[in-house]
Amino acid sequence: MKIKTSVFVKSSATNEQCPKPDRPEYAFIGRSNVGKSSLINALTERRDLAKTSSKPGKTQVINHFLINDSWYLVDLPGYGYAKVSQTDRKVWGEMINNYLFKRENLVCTFVLIDSRIEPQKVDLEFMEKLGSNGVPFALIFTKTDKLTATQLQTQLANYKKTLLETWQDLPLTFVTSAISKQGRLDVLKQIEEWNQLKK
Repeated sequence: MKIKTSVFVKSSATNEQCPKPDRPEYAFIGRSNVGKSSLINALTERRDLAKTSSKPGKTQVINHFLINDSWYLVDLPGYGYAKVSQTDRKVWGEMINNYLFKRENLVCTFVLIDSRIEPQKVDLEFMEKLGSNGVPFALIFTKTDKLTATQLQTQLANYKKTLLETWQDLPLTFVTSAISKQGRLDVLKQIEEWNQLKK
């Protein structure tokens, strides 16, 4: 898939405010500071489509981007960021849940995982929530350029072992780097295949 156009459509504070669900949609979410904005910019080959920040918790709304005038890429707020109030966390949580569980044109949710760290409880619990609610998801390991090939394989094997303690089947997995663009074409190819099935 070649990205010809990528346009910011709108930011929404609720699922009801989101654009009309008339195109396939793919959501990207992960713990704060996992490199989500950088990955989105790498996928679309735009330096500033999604706003990056050194301060975690930058994304606080549901951001829709229209890609090639045919599908939506959705930037969701990060989870697991401690330096926000309980009230804000509750509001964000309800907003994300309503979107994930009710958005009828959502094809897949890409859960981003920092490849450098051990499996985190908050990530595993989030995946469990998706699975128990029947929300299709795939994993994207980020920041792989910061590991050696051996370190990366060790981390991936460890993650797989941890997931198999709970899951019978492993989710689709992608290995990416926003710096080297590793995995970019793999993710886009998968989205293209899903889009073809929706026609």
